Amino acid sequence: GWEHNGWTDLLADAGRKVLRVDLPGHGESAPTTDPAAFADVQGTLAEVIAPHAPVDAVGFSTGARLLLGLAAQDPARLRKLVVIGVGDNLFRVEDREPLARALESGEEVAAEDIGVQLFVRLARTAGNDPQALAAFLRRPDRPLTEDDLARVACPVLVVLGDRDFSGPADRLVGALPDAEL
Repeated sequence: GWEHNGWTDLLADAGRKVLRVDLPGHGESAPTTDPAAFADVQGTLAEVIAPHAPVDAVGFSTGARLLLGLAAQDPARLRKLVVIGVGDNLFRVEDREPLARALESGEEVAAEDIGVQLFVRLARTAGNDPQALAAFLRRPDRPLTEDDLARVACPVLVVLGDRDFSGPADRLVGALPDAEL
């Protein structure tokens, strides 16, 4: 999605080297339907970044959550961070099973939740692997805590619409030592 929309070109035009990281089920990542295979996605992300650290990073949704977790775990890897499409939802345990089932069946119209309908449609139109995305949603995971985020040493720009279902972002911004909404 980042390449298709031209974001990577804009970054390259600005003189930035772009490290492409496809999350499981996205882009060119190797598809699998085993949730356990995704237990350490954050570790995989750290391996990709390691030779280039510290880096400036941009992440959307789950990518943003993973980057915040990495910044908390190993603050030296990131110089600046932009997180898009995340807010106080990072502190909640959400039931991802309805979305995983809808991705597997491909029946977003049958889903009652408009958010599920949207995500299934986006997954399909972006060329992602719905079966692998469903497994990714079922991976072992835990919400971030304020204590986790207090360890993030780099400046963070949080980008979130005022009506985004992930928000508000007050608790997130308040937990980060150096954040701007």
